[in-house]
Amino acid sequence: MCDLVQEYLVSEGYRVSTAHDGAEMRRVMAQGPVDLVILDLMLPGEDGLTLARSLREESNVGIIILTGRGEIVDRIIGLEMGADDYLPKPFHLRELLARVKSVLRRASSRNTERQTTPARSKARFAGWNLDLSSRELYSPSGKEVRLTTGEFDLLAAFVHNANQVLTRDRLLDLARNREAGPFDRTIDVQVGRLRRKLEDDPQRPMMIKTVRGTGYIFTPPVEVS
Repeated sequence: MCDLVQEYLVSEGYRVSTAHDGAEMRRVMAQGPVDLVILDLMLPGEDGLTLARSLREESNVGIIILTGRGEIVDRIIGLEMGADDYLPKPFHLRELLARVKSVLRRASSRNTERQTTPARSKARFAGWNLDLSSRELYSPSGKEVRLTTGEFDLLAAFVHNANQVLTRDRLLDLARNREAGPFDRTIDVQVGRLRRKLEDDPQRPMMIKTVRGTGYIFTPPVEVS
């Protein structure tokens, strides 16, 4: 499958390198910048979930995970570890291409924002400081809290729409996330991750509250400068 995916993406104009385990992947990534990693969870040695977590801790590279059909738990864990998207196997190559374009498009949009957003654009809420240009989050004690790409996009959507009830579909649009399916819970997973980083008690959130049957609301007053 690896060779087939490589051949197809090359035919679509992408430059593609392949790796068959974690060690090979690291060697490839050490050779130069990588924009996107398509990561099969079923790998020898280090499993794909471990590699996804390692990639996210070290960089903001785009990550698409490939999972076996029906492996809902793996999909959720992969998203919790910072993957940008997932695709169940078997899949059509054109669908993979659409996901690749979507993740790369969001990355390009974020890079453009970094160039055009004023350097002093910051949001403050409940003692937290979010730098919208450098995409850095600082706790009330001044400690930097790392955010994945998806977490930052979601938090930025919340701070720009504070005290408004936002549906999951609206949040997907605001966070430039992938097209949601009828049973998609990507936003729920990302909200759970944000709560664990922001809330004193993630089980009883005070900042990101669930609006039953609708979506979420970000309750703290926000100052943007």
